[in-house]
Amino acid sequence: MKDLTDKIIIVTGAEGLIGKEIVKQLSERNAIVVAADIAYREAELSARGARLPLDLSSNRSIDDLVSSTVNCFKRIDGLINAAYPRTPDWGKYRFEDTPFEHWQKNVELQLNSVFYINQQVAKVMERQKGGSIVNFGSIYGIVGNDFTIYEDYGGTSPAEYCAIKGGIINFTRYLASYLGVHGIRVNCVCPGGIWDHQRDEFVKNYTHRCPMKRMGNPDDIAPLCLFLVSEGSKYITGQIIAADGGWTAI
Repeated sequence: MKDLTDKIIIVTGAEGLIGKEIVKQLSERNAIVVAADIAYREAELSARGARLPLDLSSNRSIDDLVSSTVNCFKRIDGLINAAYPRTPDWGKYRFEDTPFEHWQKNVELQLNSVFYINQQVAKVMERQKGGSIVNFGSIYGIVGNDFTIYEDYGGTSPAEYCAIKGGIINFTRYLASYLGVHGIRVNCVCPGGIWDHQRDEFVKNYTHRCPMKRMGNPDDIAPLCLFLVSEGSKYITGQIIAADGGWTAI
């Protein structure tokens, strides 16, 4: 992998399952990491990185993140959108029972916030004539859901999830096409199922269907993100890359 030393990289969802691993691996490769998460209550800034509060439901919070990064480090070389904001009742409803307000709120949290942070970071990258953005989609933004993996326990996958992730995927293509003239690359990482203490029935059914016969882990996803913000991927843009153990291949 090309050198990431002193690259200024923002990671949203820095305290999340995948975000934490991305921050760790970036730091190990001497990047200057701006870790942003709603869990942080106060800003912590140093010459070698920062921890900044970020509430993706607030455009002002996004503005503060971008301006603080530029004020402290003078540029933004990369943005990795690993945050996964959602309402407390996420995953509770089947399609026919999903309240419109629930759908609307989660689209606002997940899709609309991706639009706004991409827009604001892209303005900085346009001025500096380059940068790399990594958005997060999902296998369920690429292919339809396999509902058989939930049958043993009566579970489901939220209808809004596939709509949001599908939207992020094609928005990524739009941005790559629109921003390429400014030297800005935009790609989308689409993880398969990441193990996070799910029900035994789900894990059994998921791994049975997955060609690699296991669920993913954060360290399966982080290296791909690092590659996409490095110079090793300097001619890669507009790509939707599944890291899914082969799930979308069958």
